[in-house]
Amino acid sequence: MPLPFLTADGVSDVDDDGDGDDVLAHADHDRWRRPYRPGPWRVAISALLLLLSAFMLLATMIITFAGAWGGAGVCLAAALVVVASAVQTLRVGVWVSRAGLRRVGFLVTRTVKWSEIAELRTVQQPVRWLGLPRTVQGQALTMSGHGGAQFAAPVLLTDHNADFLSRAEAFDRAADTVAAWADEYRPVAA
Repeated sequence: MPLPFLTADGVSDVDDDGDGDDVLAHADHDRWRRPYRPGPWRVAISALLLLLSAFMLLATMIITFAGAWGGAGVCLAAALVVVASAVQTLRVGVWVSRAGLRRVGFLVTRTVKWSEIAELRTVQQPVRWLGLPRTVQGQALTMSGHGGAQFAAPVLLTDHNADFLSRAEAFDRAADTVAAWADEYRPVAA
């Protein structure tokens, strides 16, 4: 009896005898998707936050058994905030679909239609190291609008953020993939 296993992309390794009408997740260009995998720094930060929330939930249980309901409520609320922060940390990044490009930040998400983007390019410039105020010289994927229009956050990806620190090849692949999406869905000037 063969057991089906899922690969890294979520595709089963067992052949289906279906009618072939099922659309694979990577084939549906209307869904928002991240064109790269989250980096090890981002995953490690989220894992540490989830570990912290586990200890906070354990403390909530101990406080509840002690009978201090007010303290347990405060501790539970703080643990839920930490869990939400861990999940949001994993969501941060650039997402693409047929509709446009979405830059998900920790607190703010901005969506730009492909028709509003004139150019995407990789430039050498000072970039923030792991999102902290410290800047280092690195590469950044930037976007510019038509007629010199400026975006609120023109830098999409950097090679020193939590997804690409010490992974230059992954940054190049991600920048090329976002540029390929832009080339495919940006309207052609006549």
